[in-house]
Amino acid sequence: MEKIRRASHAGSWYTDHPQKLEEELDGWLRECGLTKSPDVRGVIAPHAGYSYSGRAAAYAFGNIDPTNITRIFLLGPSHHHYTPKCALSKATIYKTPVGDLPIDLEVIEELKATGKFDMMDLHVDEAEHSMEMHLPYLAKVFRGHTVKLVPIMVGAVSAENEAMYGRLLAKYIDDPTNFFSVSSDFCHWGSRFNYMHYDKKHGPIYKSIEALDKMGMELIETGDPDEFKKYLLETDNTICGRHPISVFLHMSKNCSTKIKIKFLRYEQSSQCKSTRDSSVSYASAAAKLDH
Repeated sequence: MEKIRRASHAGSWYTDHPQKLEEELDGWLRECGLTKSPDVRGVIAPHAGYSYSGRAAAYAFGNIDPTNITRIFLLGPSHHHYTPKCALSKATIYKTPVGDLPIDLEVIEELKATGKFDMMDLHVDEAEHSMEMHLPYLAKVFRGHTVKLVPIMVGAVSAENEAMYGRLLAKYIDDPTNFFSVSSDFCHWGSRFNYMHYDKKHGPIYKSIEALDKMGMELIETGDPDEFKKYLLETDNTICGRHPISVFLHMSKNCSTKIKIKFLRYEQSSQCKSTRDSSVSYASAAAKLDH
């Protein structure tokens, strides 16, 4: 029985016109001018509407050499549905305007059997955009290669459970045919986000936001989940994919493969200059084998 997750945000967050989407993705991937590397085992990439973050996201997806990859773990935060756990999809196929991605039902069963995961209903799955915004890029980059998807919605997970999921999923990094796509935007700044941290020593507000984000990005690059957690507690930075990122950091800490995360692009949706302004930051990183 096929269970289809529709591309529910196509036509609003990005174009539902296959050829137009194809051209946009092509253009952004070409523009970023990155070389594909078989050492890239994962990415951190934004999930806003493509008019905002599509270009920045190319700096993550443009690195990927699809040749030896057969499975993609997709980790995204939950924006609408509350769960203190991680949740697995009930779908068998994820649709995109530029090609569909089948779900790896075997791995879903394997994870389900641990008893640590919720199962999300299709309407919860379709309401969430954080993973969907990665799908057209993944469908495009992996076209012509047989890959299956393991979507994991990461809920409001405690620090202890981030570590627990990290340990549980770590073994999958040690399989070189697995790839990891981690979905997160960075600072959401402004009164509408209830976050207006401003350190005047950096000059204008947007420079203060950049300094704050870059501090977080540098800590993510160290690979230390505890330092990242400390930073989040101290700054309260509104990084919406904090939990997926933390789970991924715990995964790479607990596996035997050496992985190094490096950020390649940072953008803001607009430059905040007064307290009436608001912006969202986008950062793209590659997680590479550290030889």
